[in-house]
Amino acid sequence: MIHQISLNLPPELAFDEPAFREQALDHLSLPNTADIVVRKRRQSIDARNRQVRVKVDADIYAGETPPPLIQYKKPQTDVSQAKQAIIVGAGPAGLFAALRLIELGIKPIVLERGSDVRARRRDLAAINKDHIVNPESNYCFGEGGAGTYSDGKLYTRSTKRGDVRRILEIFVAHGATEQILVDAHPHIGTNKLPNVVTDLRESILKAGGDVRFDTRVTDLILNESPAGPTAIKGVVLATGETVEGIGVILATGHSARDIFYLLQARQVRLEAKPFAMGVRIEHQQRLIDQFQYHRPQRGDYLPAASYSLVAQTRFKGVERGVFSFCMCPGGFIVPAATAPGELVVNGMSPSRRDSPFANSGLVVAIADEDLLPYADEGPLAGLALQQDLERWACKMGDGRQTAPAQRVADFVDGRVSTQLLPTSYQPGLASVDMSEVLPDHIAQPLRQGLRDFGRKMRGYLSNDGQVIGVESRTSSPVRIPRHRETCEHVQVSRLFPCGEGAGYAGGIVSAAMDGERCAEELVKLYK
Repeated sequence: MIHQISLNLPPELAFDEPAFREQALDHLSLPNTADIVVRKRRQSIDARNRQVRVKVDADIYAGETPPPLIQYKKPQTDVSQAKQAIIVGAGPAGLFAALRLIELGIKPIVLERGSDVRARRRDLAAINKDHIVNPESNYCFGEGGAGTYSDGKLYTRSTKRGDVRRILEIFVAHGATEQILVDAHPHIGTNKLPNVVTDLRESILKAGGDVRFDTRVTDLILNESPAGPTAIKGVVLATGETVEGIGVILATGHSARDIFYLLQARQVRLEAKPFAMGVRIEHQQRLIDQFQYHRPQRGDYLPAASYSLVAQTRFKGVERGVFSFCMCPGGFIVPAATAPGELVVNGMSPSRRDSPFANSGLVVAIADEDLLPYADEGPLAGLALQQDLERWACKMGDGRQTAPAQRVADFVDGRVSTQLLPTSYQPGLASVDMSEVLPDHIAQPLRQGLRDFGRKMRGYLSNDGQVIGVESRTSSPVRIPRHRETCEHVQVSRLFPCGEGAGYAGGIVSAAMDGERCAEELVKLYK
């Protein structure tokens, strides 16, 4: 017999597996015998009240063999001699598109401008230690995309876009912990995700697919017509080599500016898209734990606490949302620039989330008025604004990867910090008046938002935290428009804009689901 139960327990009973098993069996008045299997289905922390509780949904199998935990099986087919499709980018959208193409009988050719995960580590070390930015291989470019070395959070609200459970099962089949199938906010961690990504690549190769690193696309092969390009046949590489296929899935991520400029030059339609920019804010993790869990220490069972904050502000008559983004409990701030002379910060957390620091993006929605100085750039105005801010932030540091920073209360009150706090950001910080780094349309709403957040979270607005700039790559400021039903570009047939860079995803899981969908639509139309 299968019993489904839902329990509301203190952390020491919910997260201690023997204790939870005992609670589950007592709830059903069942004996604690070896033939009874207790399997958690979902668990989530409720810290809204003074007493933190954990809601756990579970299945109890009494005298019955439970089904396999995951239904997904790695590809067993050989597509080495099949028709081929091109995937530009080996982030989650590109990798999951490749796996889905294999399942549908198509050979994927994955072209990644950056290095594989092992070689990529050297490039990341060079950024952190020597302030050297490799424009082809960095925290944004390389195998697995930005998510590989910037946190590995798997939470998504995009449940209508695909099968979230399937995506998580694929990760588990390739080495991720089974815990991601249970947690309400699943997380793999930057220390474990590289091995998972490597195994995903091995599945593609074993099935006859092709994955090429250090391979940059520099042009498109288009069938021209008097009205402009009508169909894409393939791509041209930096080496001059051409690669052709039945279609092209463009999954280049939100930071591949050269691809956006290439599309614009080839008269492929683009659109401006809403986005946000701001800073990273960093506190001691213990302060966040104390506020969220209502206790001096979180104890042995509760994970590092996270938060989500939103405020509505007004600047020069325009309403602007200010919100936390990509919160990284027990994490680190990392340098995420993709070109020398630019400075970008991002956040990440290892699987244990055991750093003494907590950080989050704290960003302001960019309004149309902010882009007026860049009107000549057309739909790429947001890219130009991003790049100007990143270059200015670099100059305001020391011209390298030293990040400008200011303690939170000092920033709000307009004082330059005489001393900065310890930080997780390895290249180091420079004490700077952040109002000289950030334009007024970002700095002033941030101050308003911080005052609001200080009322919601005691100690958040104080000099026990610091703001570090700039967080400018929250999402792509450009959308590559496509038909809603087919995912095909509205103007160029056989071109399938995909994932975060195309403006259709906002994280690892949503990008993976979008990759699968683009693969399915490509095969449906052109196999």
